[in-house]
Amino acid sequence: LACKKTTSVANVDCSTSKSFATDANPVFQASCSYSSGCHGTGSSHGPGALVTYDQIYNNRVAIRTAVMSGSMPVNGSLTSAALSAIVYWIDAGATNN
Repeated sequence: LACKKTTSVANVDCSTSKSFATDANPVFQASCSYSSGCHGTGSSHGPGALVTYDQIYNNRVAIRTAVMSGSMPVNGSLTSAALSAIVYWIDAGATNN
């Protein structure tokens, strides 16, 4: 099942540093892999599973594009804080911190 949502996204707050463990990963786990079921273990949706740091890191460019365009997550939307956590973490080098 593939679906796409289009939404305009603006006002990403990158005023404070973001970490993978504290800021970005909780968003991935809540919005991408577990609650949504789209990118859980064994997923073949889009880039596949987005459960581990390596899986997320290896797909960071596609993830950034998808969340900035508003096409992901499919079953809902990210708060501005969640969007900021992902985008700023990726833009700052996507370190495993």
